[in-house]
Amino acid sequence: MSMSTLRIWGEQGQAALEKASVCLLNCGPTGSETLKNLVLGGIGSITVIDGSKVEVGDLGNNFMLDESCVGESKAKSVCAFLQELNDAVKAKFIEEYPEALIEMNPPFFSQFTLVVATQLGEEKMIKLDRICREANVMLIFARSYGLTGFVRISVKEHTVVESKPDHFLDDLRLNNPWPELRKFAETFDLNVPDPVAHKHTPYVVILIKMSEEWTNSHGGSLPSTREEKREFKELLKSKMVAIDEDNYKEAIEASFKVFAPPGIKLALSKVLQSADSSFFPFSIAIGRPWIF
Repeated sequence: MSMSTLRIWGEQGQAALEKASVCLLNCGPTGSETLKNLVLGGIGSITVIDGSKVEVGDLGNNFMLDESCVGESKAKSVCAFLQELNDAVKAKFIEEYPEALIEMNPPFFSQFTLVVATQLGEEKMIKLDRICREANVMLIFARSYGLTGFVRISVKEHTVVESKPDHFLDDLRLNNPWPELRKFAETFDLNVPDPVAHKHTPYVVILIKMSEEWTNSHGGSLPSTREEKREFKELLKSKMVAIDEDNYKEAIEASFKVFAPPGIKLALSKVLQSADSSFFPFSIAIGRPWIF
């Protein structure tokens, strides 16, 4: 599993993938490619079901087979190649035609998280859909016809609720620094002539000093409109003396933290102030830490 795949579906998605057990019916090119992507992503376990033997014609459309597989079990051959891609995945095969399992052993499918059925006829698809729905197992039908095909998903309900905010707003108190932070920021000179010292000024210090400069020239107000925010970023950019000053680039990217209004929202403030004081053995200071 690579970091790029983890970035696509997140930690919860990866955890669900690693716990999943997938059954593939018919391991032709469509089914083999589907399992290949799941195996590379780190699926928990796979079961390949196919009762046919590898023929010469299969070599031209299935990357999971080679000449040594001709005449061998297709399920066994594909399963072996898939296992080579990721030895952490539990892989097994069953040499049986899916149609026979659907007719003779319906409870078999209840052990899986997901069933991927490829190249099935309509009658068997309808029966398998009924079986998986009763067992509450997710089912995907896929069929390819040369360059065309279809995919159908059958599931009672699949709900994912996972909040992924674009920005987590750190409370750095940039617009109202505590005394120690303000004292620390005062030890820096943004106009220092030494280029090395200039590019090593922490971006938090840059934002604190530049926000103070802005408020002094704007009646004590922080940037609020789109135009003012753009001007503030241009002001930060104007302080750069070299193009490789990553600290100033960081300050520009994090400038939205300066624009956020301090304190808590008015609606929440009203709720806290209207509550029975007996439940709050401390005073409430809007925009400051609670004081016990």
